[in-house]
Amino acid sequence: MPALQAPPRRDRARAGPERPHPAGGWKIVALRLVGGAVALWGLLVLFGVFVTHVLVHGPVHSADLGVVDWFAAHRTGVWNTVTVVGADLAQTQTAIAVTVVVALLLRWRLRRWYESWIVVAAMAGELLVFFAVTATVHRPRPPVARLDVAPPTSSFPSGHTSAAVALYGCIALLVLWLYGRRPATRVTAVVLFCLPVVVGLSRLYRGMHYPSDVLAGVLMGGLWLVLVFTTLLPRQGTSLPRQGRGKRRAASPAVR
Repeated sequence: MPALQAPPRRDRARAGPERPHPAGGWKIVALRLVGGAVALWGLLVLFGVFVTHVLVHGPVHSADLGVVDWFAAHRTGVWNTVTVVGADLAQTQTAIAVTVVVALLLRWRLRRWYESWIVVAAMAGELLVFFAVTATVHRPRPPVARLDVAPPTSSFPSGHTSAAVALYGCIALLVLWLYGRRPATRVTAVVLFCLPVVVGLSRLYRGMHYPSDVLAGVLMGGLWLVLVFTTLLPRQGTSLPRQGRGKRRAASPAVR
């Protein structure tokens, strides 16, 4: 009589891909992240100095200011309300709350902390680089009526935009990595990738930043996110749908 095979454990299937490995030991990881953060700070400072000292006069600055003036001249009550929601998507309190919730959900879903720490690293590093850049590059807010209270930080770069790119971009990439490129995950990722656009436009509309500030925020958040993923998730693992397909293929000969 053939030995009965134990059914696959549900918790093992639920755990998803095997635990990924970073690009080297902890010293290599620390060196890459710290060195990358310093390099990113230097790049953004050069960009900021160029914008605030070289392009401070001329057609580029006129176009930069013209976009802010256009938004200020076309404000309506409806869009004032809509952009409050758009800007709040990347408020400090919102970003912290989303980070905590996503980290706990990943811990519950995968039964490990690794992917949760990726989200934390994406947000913590973005915040540190942002404060370092604003402490170095001093740019006043646009000379228009602002709809929000201006924080004491510089207008360059847009911290809301960089936080939105780092946070929602990180979640989108993790969703694609964990669940593959199914239609549902692609739609989810597209929605998440669009949120930074909403945040950036909202900050422009409300008179809080120049377009170059928003562009710098996208650059900072995007480059930091690339560094985090290439360091902590250098190779794509086996996703949940692929595991399910593999199990079905393995079971098909027995059915026949």
